[in-house]
Parts: sequence; C-alpha cells; structure tokens
Amino acid sequence: MIDRLLPIFARGFLSAIFIRSGITHCFAFAKTQQAIASKGLPAGLALAMTLGTILVLLGGGFSVLLGFRARWGAIALVLFLIPATLLFHLDLTQQNEQIQFFKNLGLMGGLLLLAQTGPGRYSIDNWQLRRSYGKW
Repeated sequence: MIDRLLPIFARGFLSAIFIRSGITHCFAFAKTQQAIASKGLPAGLALAMTLGTILVLLGGGFSVLLGFRARWGAIALVLFLIPATLLFHLDLTQQNEQIQFFKNLGLMGGLLLLAQTGPGRYSIDNWQLRRSYGKW
C-alpha cells in the first residue's frame, strides 16, 4: 500500500517549492525582471525570461503535483534549474548561495528520479493509460 501512496506525497513535496516560487514571482514580477536584467541581459530578454520562468515554474510544478505528463514537467524543471543555478547561485563563497546551489542540485536529483520512474499509480498519467486499456 505504501508503494502506491508514497509517490503522491513525494510529488506534492517536490512540486510545492516550484508552485510557491511561481506564485511569488507573479506577485513580484518587476523585482524578478530586475534580478534577471541585473545579470547583464537586455530589458526585453529579461521580460521574456521572467514570463518563461513563471510559466515553467507553475506549469512544471502542477504537472509534477497532478502527475499529468509528469516526466515532461520534471524534465522542463531540470532544464530550467540548470541555467538558473549557474546564473544566480554560483557564488559559493557566500553561505546562502551554497545552500541555494545544493538545494537546486537536490531538486534536480529528485526530478530526474521522477522522470525515470514516472508519477506512480495515483496520477493523471496512469489514469489515462489504464483508461486507454480499459482497465479502470
């Protein structure tokens, strides 16, 4: 029984940080755009990246949470985390940046496991698969 329920909790815990971050970036849109522009990027590109950040965080987060195309959502979040980590958390002389850097590595590890193993029995992906075979 636990092998069926554990993925639900794991997906919930894993997705929470991305959903919360996406909502936070929505309410602090200008601050997020300024943070991106502070890395030397033009304002137009910073705007596009801010919109993309919010879409990936919320889309990927809800994808993982609901188990809807969860593998693709996990891969999208990993592909987002790589440049975000390298751009914003590479100053490892700062203790807070070390924490953020290694947190992101841990998140990438969990997301890669999800991409490899799938979302589990109680997910939209599994429900759609079972329904297509008539075993629901």
